[in-house]
Amino acid sequence: MKVWGIITLLTDFGLKDAYVSAMKGVILSISSSVIFVDISHNVSRYNIRQGAFLLSVVSPYFPKGTIHLAVIDPGVGLSRRRIAIKGKRCLYVGPDNGLLLPAAKAEGIEKAVEIKDERFIHPSTSTTFEGRDIFAPVAGNLLKGLSIEDLGPEIHDLVEPLFIEPEVKEDRIVGLVIHIDWFGNLITNISKRLLETLRVIAGISFEVNLCGVSKVMRFCRAYGEVPDNSPLIIVGSSGFLEVSVNQGSAMALFKAVIGSKVEFIISTV
Repeated sequence: MKVWGIITLLTDFGLKDAYVSAMKGVILSISSSVIFVDISHNVSRYNIRQGAFLLSVVSPYFPKGTIHLAVIDPGVGLSRRRIAIKGKRCLYVGPDNGLLLPAAKAEGIEKAVEIKDERFIHPSTSTTFEGRDIFAPVAGNLLKGLSIEDLGPEIHDLVEPLFIEPEVKEDRIVGLVIHIDWFGNLITNISKRLLETLRVIAGISFEVNLCGVSKVMRFCRAYGEVPDNSPLIIVGSSGFLEVSVNQGSAMALFKAVIGSKVEFIISTV
């Protein structure tokens, strides 16, 4: 009886090319008892912050023992380390550039190592595709039961992601758009926890300034609390504040992009 394991993949590779398939092929050549789950391959190119956000919001929903393989790696081929992290529930494999850390820290890190043992690295490694030649072989071997201690020396100075904390002023919160989903919802770096700390409750209104557009919006619990094509703000399923349009696109309304600055001012209207 085969024992199946789960490997998730998160990259900025897109689906036009064969890069994702090549990584899966390497893993399958090591162990065919694998269930692949593609978190996303449409992360904005080189956007470590966006990738770290997506991995951190989805990883808690996977079962214990899942291996999360994430590659968003503008420093590929340079001196940045290749790492594996053992969390209390899952394993994480990828570059040491902050991509893995929010998800791993959220569940609790038990050990992190630098991948150094050449037995688990392709002998003709490309300097441009370590996802295929290093990270995929490591993930495949971890699936077969390899201990991360066998990969290399333990490390304690993991690179922190370049997150920018929201700025809180007397009557406003200033944040950034860190992700735009398929529906055009603008997900910010302002967490539900911060809103609770500030005692911001649903039903109040904000003046929202974003990309040169200013609109007064209500803080809602559900999209349907406003008419169709009307803007609103809401805490989405990720646990972060988002600017949305009921059955429309906030991205189109504001012409926003990932990294856009957004200002929420408590409105008296």
